[in-house]
Amino acid sequence: MESSWLAQCLEKQQAAFRANPYPDLKERRSHLAELHRFLKENATSIIEAIDADFGGRSATETRMLELFPVRQGIRDAAWHLSKWMRSRSRSIDRLVFLNASNRVFPQPLGVVGVLVPWNFPIQLSFGPLVDILAAGNRAMVKMSDRSGHLARFLIDHFPRYLPTDKVAFFEDLGRGPEFSKLPFDHMLFTGSSHVGRAVMAYAAANLCPVTLELGGKSPAVVAPEYPVAMAAERIIWAKCINAGQVCVAVDYVFLPEAKTDEFVAQAKRLIAARYPDLNGPDYTSIIDQPAYDRLIATLEDAKARGATVINLAPDQHPDARRRKIAPHIILGVDDQMKIMKEEIFGPFLPIKPYRDAAEVIAYVNDHERPLAFYPFTYDQRLAWRYITEILSGSVGINEAIVQVGQHDLPFGGVGASGMGHYHGYEGFLTFSKLRPVFRQGRFSATQTVLQPPYGKLAKFVIDWLFWLRG
Repeated sequence: MESSWLAQCLEKQQAAFRANPYPDLKERRSHLAELHRFLKENATSIIEAIDADFGGRSATETRMLELFPVRQGIRDAAWHLSKWMRSRSRSIDRLVFLNASNRVFPQPLGVVGVLVPWNFPIQLSFGPLVDILAAGNRAMVKMSDRSGHLARFLIDHFPRYLPTDKVAFFEDLGRGPEFSKLPFDHMLFTGSSHVGRAVMAYAAANLCPVTLELGGKSPAVVAPEYPVAMAAERIIWAKCINAGQVCVAVDYVFLPEAKTDEFVAQAKRLIAARYPDLNGPDYTSIIDQPAYDRLIATLEDAKARGATVINLAPDQHPDARRRKIAPHIILGVDDQMKIMKEEIFGPFLPIKPYRDAAEVIAYVNDHERPLAFYPFTYDQRLAWRYITEILSGSVGINEAIVQVGQHDLPFGGVGASGMGHYHGYEGFLTFSKLRPVFRQGRFSATQTVLQPPYGKLAKFVIDWLFWLRG
């Protein structure tokens, strides 16, 4: 019954797309306007639903990292959309193809399936919807099983803004595999590499193209000349946002060997100043008990294997019932520890001392390609060396995670951290088919000179073309 309902919704959207395969500029802008209106009119309810799903989610962070960037992205897309929709001319050899032209025309794909994670459920559902609707498509959006309150709110209230044959939201309820098996025209998945592989396998059966936004261990490196206090301020801020439950969070940091103690001291100072009460509203809970238990086990594994674990809020007692975990720094890590094998997705920060840039480059390149990479340096040559010798999904120089909020920069991973990208113009292109269009004028050389039986004139023309262009 459930898979039948999903299939029925897809058929309904496909029929609606066939009836209107190319929404014009005015219609697309109206769809974007409805996204914006929904987020604006329901902001309080959205914040409350996400807070209920987390069991304690900073309202300020929801506004700052979800509602604001998506609303800003909607305005940006609506402003640029007329330019994005234009067909563009491409070069043509007019000596060979007389009286002809080449153009590329962006055309909607159809129905896009979106599988949304729980950590930023508005940004990672409505963010892609901006690009999907700007490109003229329709969408079916499956929320995470950890976002039940928000999913139900979206299902109940969003149809007042856009009909379900344009955008339909679904609770998870174990629907992941069935949803992934639907013959969408494109599929976007954000989540773990393990599940991403399964989604890609399901999509392959339908030859459905996929965009995968996965995770990985995103490193930062602090150069010897960079102020440790400033590095700590920026890295600790990024690490504590959403209690570290961020796909582009700094997963571990390389520090010059002599600067570890200073970094730790600065981190303790920052936590005391920024989070005087970890049980307060500014510090987010871990999403659920299995995630909390996994993080505690990860910390215990590091201790058991000889790591030094430093609680950055030693005088506080986070509420285990609300799944609050204090930020920690972990020293003396090695690759046998879970904390260095798996993406942390929590408020733990391993530190690896290093001697030179070559050591950093070799280590990162010896592991799976990260979703993000963060060099902290004022030395432009050193930054360029890191950028060119380490491949990652994105780069943030002297700042972490905020590169995701740049609407004119594509966002996406590479290798094990994902494939494809969206945001802004690149997102519009991801959810469009770039149709190549060749147009021939009244006269065609192929229909006159180059028709068989090939005579002397055809051979002369071909010889001349080889001499001229070959």
